[in-house]
Amino acid sequence: MAAIWRMRIALPEEAARCAMNILADRFAELPVAAYEADGGAWTVEVSFASGAERKAVLAALRDTVGEPVPDATFEKTQTKDWVAASLAGLPPVRVGRFVVHGTHDRGKVGPNQISIEIEAALAFGTGHHGTTRGCLAAIERFGKVRRPRRVLDLGTGTGVLAIAAARAFRRPVVAGDFDPVAVATARANARMNQAGSFVRVVHAVGVNAPAIRAGAPYDFVLANILLPVLQRLARPPRLLLAKRAIVVLSGLLPAHANAALAAFRAQGLTLVRREMLEGWTTLTLAR
Repeated sequence: MAAIWRMRIALPEEAARCAMNILADRFAELPVAAYEADGGAWTVEVSFASGAERKAVLAALRDTVGEPVPDATFEKTQTKDWVAASLAGLPPVRVGRFVVHGTHDRGKVGPNQISIEIEAALAFGTGHHGTTRGCLAAIERFGKVRRPRRVLDLGTGTGVLAIAAARAFRRPVVAGDFDPVAVATARANARMNQAGSFVRVVHAVGVNAPAIRAGAPYDFVLANILLPVLQRLARPPRLLLAKRAIVVLSGLLPAHANAALAAFRAQGLTLVRREMLEGWTTLTLAR
């Protein structure tokens, strides 16, 4: 069995939630949690296997909570598959008709619900993060109004949003990611969830990749990525959008939402809805 380390840091509730969300975004392959301990104090817990990961996590915490970083405790443990072990006990995520779950919870999906099975993987998106849940809610709302002709999912990660859109709309979905691991993971998940005939996963940096442009124009665009990437993407998506397209932006801390909104407003999009979920903002815009 491989040795790993579990690090715990005590923080106020708001700082703990913020730290958990940022660490989960930066280190999708690491188990990250924040929880209320005895006496009302909050703890952020991260597991890692190498000294390089320890340094990277501490650097990310400095960016989040500033200097000095609170004292941390470290515990050495043994496990064969600590990513899977950390996620195995997570409950299913229910958003509207969608139920995102692991293999162990297949029996908890009702007959009128859309099952999306996502296992632990080295790519972001098990459905438990507030940004993913915000996007799932946006897909559910859009589906009650109309069905898009073509869907684009930027930064697809595990492919959970692309799969949700394909299962809900039964329409072609182009899902792009710059990470080859994410591309392979999303393809496997799409096949496992009977969405492979609708979802085309492509390796792409930004939206200028030929495979993404070939699928335009898109009626519905999902971009669950961080602010700097969203700002770089603001201009090209307008060229890819159908006349009445809807764009859903997530991966945004509240302090970053207005900057993302300004970048897309400059391209002629208007705000339809702003939603806060677990300390993260999801913006829905329309062309």
